[in-house]
Amino acid sequence: MEERLSAIISVIRVWVWGPPMLILLVGTGIYLTLRLRGLQFTKLWHSLWLALVKRKEDTEEAGDISHFQALMTALSATVGTGNIAGVATAITAGGPGALFWMWITGFFGMATKYSEAVLAVKYREVDKFGTMSGGPMYYISKGLNLPWLGAIFAIFASISAFGIGNMVQSNSVADVVEATFGIPFWVTGLILAFATGLVIIGGIKSIGRVTGTLVPIMIIFYFGAALLVVFINWRMIPEIFRLVITKAFTPTAAAGGFLGATVMQTIRMGVSRGVFSNESGLGSAPIAAAAAKTKEPVTQALVSMTQTFIDTIVVCSLTGFVILSSGLWTSGKTGAELSAMAFNQALPHGVGALVVSIGLILFAYSTILGWSYYGEKSIEYLLGERAVYPYRFIFCVVVAIGAVVKLELVWNLADVMNALMAVPNLVGLLGLSGVIAYETRRYIEKYKI
Repeated sequence: MEERLSAIISVIRVWVWGPPMLILLVGTGIYLTLRLRGLQFTKLWHSLWLALVKRKEDTEEAGDISHFQALMTALSATVGTGNIAGVATAITAGGPGALFWMWITGFFGMATKYSEAVLAVKYREVDKFGTMSGGPMYYISKGLNLPWLGAIFAIFASISAFGIGNMVQSNSVADVVEATFGIPFWVTGLILAFATGLVIIGGIKSIGRVTGTLVPIMIIFYFGAALLVVFINWRMIPEIFRLVITKAFTPTAAAGGFLGATVMQTIRMGVSRGVFSNESGLGSAPIAAAAAKTKEPVTQALVSMTQTFIDTIVVCSLTGFVILSSGLWTSGKTGAELSAMAFNQALPHGVGALVVSIGLILFAYSTILGWSYYGEKSIEYLLGERAVYPYRFIFCVVVAIGAVVKLELVWNLADVMNALMAVPNLVGLLGLSGVIAYETRRYIEKYKI
């Protein structure tokens, strides 16, 4: 019965993540880019300055965490296994040109991420605990006056939180820890559940403090290792750009263990992996953005759009460069195994595999923390504040369970819910695009940026 159910859900997963969904997600990004007059390009340096240099919030403003902590919380949920294993999968199935289409998805996704944050801050509310609550369920309900559609989003998001944001991640960590250090799955599950509980028991302020420290460390650690590999293979850089750009528009011939790819396959793999990695349009990140201390929705939105830039344009690109500079993308290997092989080729024996293992552990753990908050706010929207503390306890228990169970059914179901989250969110973004454009014009005119 379980196998049959898993097979049915697997078919649904392929359908909901098919070309129509990808076109809708990227198309929304293109539409918002036009309405915002390419804001993600013209205001990119200003947004990076706000996020990474200024990093100072007005403590008198309403909100729970700083702009930087809100950004790091959102990044904690998106910088994950997709940045290591997902990029490798895209390249081995779609060829080097897939990386180009990941870039395209990332650049248009920045406009989507910006728009989500504008609405999240504008329509947020203060709950009975005195903390901020916001996200698609609130701007769909209040902005479009469609509370039933907001509730549907919250249902999908809460299920995704237990799947792709919890069990899938803890199982990935347990698998890596067992393979690298020989520690049993159940031990890793208990340690991970305890570590998660220590953080999320304090709510978003605790999560913000931890992710504000952990995420920069893990990104710099992985960024540094990947940059070192690219530097070692610096002679390959012109060839990498040639491969990425030319193979984005021409078929990639079979070579070695690589079976070849059509242009359509290259586009599909690049776009799908780009969307999976940065989650622009899915509606998860604005839940964290709503907690930021700010009086201006656009200020946090400018910070939030750097999330997609860092995740896809920076981290995913570095993984792709490591793989392509090694020449191993035609080896027939895929996923994290290919990434580890590529690092190993340039770094001393065993160091590359360790970099990938530690990266996967940190990325997956941070994803659990970020998604715990997304799920919490979704549950709170559906059941009220009284459900928050039971939810946190159950979430930690499920972390431990996820480390030791087979996850094919859970993964497929979570993937379906993840895709379905996007539908009501995109309705909200398109329906409220006028509000987004107005808030943007008002802010630019007021602050003369």
